[in-house]
Amino acid sequence: MSRDKASTMDADLQKVFGNPVPELYEAAAGHDAPPALAHALELRSFLALTEEQVTRIRDRVHADMDPALDMDELSADKLRFDAQWLEAALEARDGYRAALGELLRTMPPPAQQSRPVRTAQLRATATLPPSAAPAPQRAGAAQARRP
Repeated sequence: MSRDKASTMDADLQKVFGNPVPELYEAAAGHDAPPALAHALELRSFLALTEEQVTRIRDRVHADMDPALDMDELSADKLRFDAQWLEAALEARDGYRAALGELLRTMPPPAQQSRPVRTAQLRATATLPPSAAPAPQRAGAAQARRP
């Protein structure tokens, strides 16, 4: 699971939220967790997964290019396919890093982050004098004629 995998932005998350990533996931499960924390951790999970994909593709290309392998085993089609996958994975990683970085930059400092406050909803009640009371809906309405 990407929650258990490291990401390149874990230090940034810890700096902004003040706790290591595993503790942040625990805090996000609470009822009074700030929405920004849930968003940041969701982006972080996507980033960690994407970075894992980049690593897998890179390792596969390195293994395919091992100098100890026979040159007859090289496949240009396979390398082209891996290059396309790598390009897509790197583009996704860059997008998640940018989105998470923007979220972390625009957040207020931890001391200023507000928690949702529950307040009792006040209701105003008043009694109208009988002359101001609304008339029944059908009062004074002409009865429909029947043919």
